Amino acid sequence: MSESGTRFVGEPIEPVAGTVDVVRMAAGEPGLPQRFVWRDQQHEVAEVLETGKRYSDCTHGSGERYLRKHVYRIRTTAGDEMKLSFVRQPRSASERRHRWWLQAITRR
Repeated sequence: MSESGTRFVGEPIEPVAGTVDVVRMAAGEPGLPQRFVWRDQQHEVAEVLETGKRYSDCTHGSGERYLRKHVYRIRTTAGDEMKLSFVRQPRSASERRHRWWLQAITRR
């Protein structure tokens, strides 16, 4: 999302229980929440615009690459575009508590 009006957020979101996409889970991906709470407001996914994965190299020199994050660019029912990510292998205490993050938002 490089349009003007896009801002970096980098804050955790809280998925609403019972709203995960089980089709994605069956494919080995995290269940993208169809509704989530950010800053005490509930947001609903209207459309998935783009998906991606972020990898990193092994830090022990084995040459292996590890899947670190799943990334989703979505549009909400309010018309905002958001970039969400799911951390597969949490490295910090904050990432262990919160696996889903709002990375960026473009308000309509």
